[in-house]
Amino acid sequence: MNDEAEIILSELNDDDLVLQMHDDLYDGLKDEISEGVNILLGRGWTPYDVLTKALVEAMRIVGEDFRDGILFVPEVLLAAGAMKGGMGILRPLLVETGAPKLGTMVVGTVKGDIHDIGKNLVGMMLEGAGFEVFDLGINTDVDQFLAAIEEHKPDIIGMSALLTTTMPYMKVVIDTLKEKGIRDDFIILVGGAPLNAEFGAAIGADAYCRDAAVAVETAKELMARKHNQQASS
Repeated sequence: MNDEAEIILSELNDDDLVLQMHDDLYDGLKDEISEGVNILLGRGWTPYDVLTKALVEAMRIVGEDFRDGILFVPEVLLAAGAMKGGMGILRPLLVETGAPKLGTMVVGTVKGDIHDIGKNLVGMMLEGAGFEVFDLGINTDVDQFLAAIEEHKPDIIGMSALLTTTMPYMKVVIDTLKEKGIRDDFIILVGGAPLNAEFGAAIGADAYCRDAAVAVETAKELMARKHNQQASS
């Protein structure tokens, strides 16, 4: 513990409070983040501004340091947990105000595979970046993906596998979407330790994402491209 006097969040002005929240989220301090969110809302901030300026910006810094090897998975999970605490307060308010979201994603670990740390991280970081994320959990078969697509009408479908034996199931899902003529309606991102870009291309995914930080960058980039195409067509 440092010897400095304890920081009283409510005594900070808005700018200092936001910077302090960036630090607190980086350090995975869930209670402090929830408190900070409530203070900003109490000062008349819109839920969307709290989300983007305090939480998303903090998560962006976490994502960059994760990508650059300064932070590791346990720290990122702590930060994402703190983010989740803040999101718990903001989500119902964002829904009420119809705040813009970057897009919607359905994500799952494919059939036969029960690894979920990477997938959870991707889901949390994408939520942190302003996406709405529906997590289908582990051992997700093609019917579960199809049901989720029907229900949530996602922009992005994310699939994760950690076993070489379950990787081919990703192709089963993509081939099924092709058969139904809906493959091109979605951005498909795949990830997991045994995968690589060549595999992603071979099965017809839009992109292979090495880690959660890359997944966020890729999702944002492909969504922007999708919007541009829609605007120009």
